[in-house]
Amino acid sequence: MPVVEYKVPENIDAAVSMLSNTQLSTKVMAGGTDLIIQSRAQSSDPLVVVDVKHIDSMMAAVIVDGGLNLGPSMSCAQFTARHDIKAIYPGLVEAAYLIGSTQVQGRSSIGGNLCNASPAADTIPALIANGAECVIQGPQGERIVAAEDFVTGVGQNCMAQGELLTRIQIAAPQANTSDAYLRFIPRTEMDIAVAGAAVSVTLDADGTCTAARVSIGAVATTALLVPDAAKALIGTKLDEAALAAAAAAATAASKPISDRRGTVEFRRHVVGVLTRRAAVIAAERAKEK
Repeated sequence: MPVVEYKVPENIDAAVSMLSNTQLSTKVMAGGTDLIIQSRAQSSDPLVVVDVKHIDSMMAAVIVDGGLNLGPSMSCAQFTARHDIKAIYPGLVEAAYLIGSTQVQGRSSIGGNLCNASPAADTIPALIANGAECVIQGPQGERIVAAEDFVTGVGQNCMAQGELLTRIQIAAPQANTSDAYLRFIPRTEMDIAVAGAAVSVTLDADGTCTAARVSIGAVATTALLVPDAAKALIGTKLDEAALAAAAAAATAASKPISDRRGTVEFRRHVVGVLTRRAAVIAAERAKEK
């Protein structure tokens, strides 16, 4: 990885300018845990690295009107230590906690996990389930993309040359709303998901589900929002029939591959099981609120 330049912008405008005004390949260093490995493997071409971890807003997480404005470069270690965020979005915090080892947690970030666009990324289903929006700034100004539309393929996202993910924003959840994220891995820790599922549910005073979002990961080229799974939960008290229907919808929506870590049939079954279990946990948390 022959780095020609290492740049450290002081603000977002400077970062966008650096990313835009070069003819060389550019990489954003949000955490860097995948950057070096990928750059070595993919190309020997000259590279400009733009380190955005020195921009204050990229490293902050602020609760605004009960919702969250998250700097994409904030480390997972800092993020998961925030009890105020965990109280609102426990499933998202769970997902962030699963990224790598303790050492990796000190550098890795949710924004980096999102932009890296791995099908097995843990935080992407959790972001989708919570209705997260991605704020992107580029030479033409600012635009907002829903989390479910941000990743466009394996290792690919919707950002064009010169654009930068500057903020991940999640609106305040309704009352009696909570989320959960679960994944299956072959080992006990430090592995990537064979399948994952994130669920957010809202309950009324009677315990009936009035709103839901379900997202699955590692079972298609991108994490998927599964509206049919949410529909199976809404209007029910999350009884066995509703949970079974949500699981079936998640299985039906999945488009996995077979590899050494799991077969198509196994992944399709497991993602349904995880969806069911995550819905139960999210509902239990919502009742506690």
